[in-house]
Amino acid sequence: MMEPKANFWIEIDGEVVLSAWRVRLLEAVAETGSISAAAERMGISYRRAWDKIHESEERLGVKLVDTQTGGVGGGGSRLTPEAQAYISRFHEFADGLNELVAQRFREHFLT
Repeated sequence: MMEPKANFWIEIDGEVVLSAWRVRLLEAVAETGSISAAAERMGISYRRAWDKIHESEERLGVKLVDTQTGGVGGGGSRLTPEAQAYISRFHEFADGLNELVAQRFREHFLT
């Protein structure tokens, strides 16, 4: 059976700043309190997770993750208010888009 598939992301000057995958990574950081644990959850290396977060920060011009290095209580990471706002805005943008794509597909391929 034919069915549509769509992936949405946001770019600045042709470079990705937000995508469903990047939002899931940020949400994993929020849930685990750690970039390392978020990377493990996502099945990627710490380096790749850090690179993607850093790319988004550079391109958006805002800090998305505050990190604290080890010590007695250990290190950790938490999202900034800006990251939380971008996550919320991305969900508001993306929610319903797959349904819209499915509707348009039905109109053009299944009628």
